[in-house]
Amino acid sequence: MLRSLLPKLGALLAAAAILPAHAADVLTIAATPVPHAEILEFIKPKLAKEGLDLRVKVFTDYVQPAVQVNEKRLDGNFFLHQPYLNEFKKSHKNDIEVPVAKVHVEPFAGYSRKHKSVADLPAGATVAIPNDPSNSGRALILLARQGLLKLRDSSNVSATRSDIVENPKKLKFRELEAAMLPRVLDQVDLALINTNYALEAKLNPVKDSLFIEDGNSPYANLLVAREDNKDSAAFKKLANALNSPEVKQFISEKYKGAIIPAF
Repeated sequence: MLRSLLPKLGALLAAAAILPAHAADVLTIAATPVPHAEILEFIKPKLAKEGLDLRVKVFTDYVQPAVQVNEKRLDGNFFLHQPYLNEFKKSHKNDIEVPVAKVHVEPFAGYSRKHKSVADLPAGATVAIPNDPSNSGRALILLARQGLLKLRDSSNVSATRSDIVENPKKLKFRELEAAMLPRVLDQVDLALINTNYALEAKLNPVKDSLFIEDGNSPYANLLVAREDNKDSAAFKKLANALNSPEVKQFISEKYKGAIIPAF
């Protein structure tokens, strides 16, 4: 009987030898392709050594990454800033998303293929801006800082077109999904584009824009968790990795000022 058990025992020992010493924690994080997914992919090997299996699910829009975390289909996301999260919470009941760490700022910028400067914009120029509330307000504030319009409250991140009190050039606005803005750049006089979508379209925010936000922007991109996992060891590892000197160097070298570390 002992002889008959030996082969089975040997097989069990062999299987045990190839198993990891402990099962890795797993986090599935939603991200937009550039730069969020790129940054997450950069830290994956480091996290794997720490026993964390980071899985990156890429989205090309701003709605589903937040919705799927809210529905507990994902552990967290990395793509949004606080004003966007505030607006999202207003329109989605029982929102359970919680910021864990600030990672970087993507300076918002205005681009044109028809004009070389803000002064060249003609009367009645068509300006394309994002259609989500937080980013449309951000676009209007940036336009106001260029002297192209005046808002009732220039610090209101939720400003809408109804808050415009002066529009000397009689600008006409097209509000589009943020991801669509680079695609209409040839069709409009000016487009205000989020840096992640600008980079995907091979636009350099530093070199190609007519104007750009400075580093004091309140729109730092956040690592976001759910309320039930925000204090987990896995999220602490992820947050520490995203706020590491290695990531700061990676951002600086890869994006060359188009993206600015926020830690």
